[in-house]
Amino acid sequence: MQDAYPDRIVIHSADYEDISAVDSKLIRLAQEISALLLTHDFNLSKVANLQKVSILNINDLAQAVRPIYLPGDYLEIKILKEGKEPSQGIGYLEDGTMVVVEEGKNRVGEEVRVIVTSSLQNRGWAHDFC
Repeated sequence: MQDAYPDRIVIHSADYEDISAVDSKLIRLAQEISALLLTHDFNLSKVANLQKVSILNINDLAQAVRPIYLPGDYLEIKILKEGKEPSQGIGYLEDGTMVVVEEGKNRVGEEVRVIVTSSLQNRGWAHDFC
């Protein structure tokens, strides 16, 4: 990243002898230089937010751009393996979201069109071949 954006990404040599925790050092530096803190660490995000440091949590960004499928929506998915239940097949969306396909066990290796019947956080469920 630094090679691609040398004028925007700088290695800062600041250190704070009075602070031992790395997260606290990052927050102090961000405060001093009015920087946006980019992280995937949930706890660091919360602490920085409490201390009025601007943050961008990569997990929040990924969640925001994740496609939303509602019951009744159709999608094409390749079934890659068997599920935990006897008749289930498992596939994945491009963003890594797991999709459980009922009656998909016998279609492993196939690209199938399915209809979404329900959706759970971090997991998608699909049913009914079309």
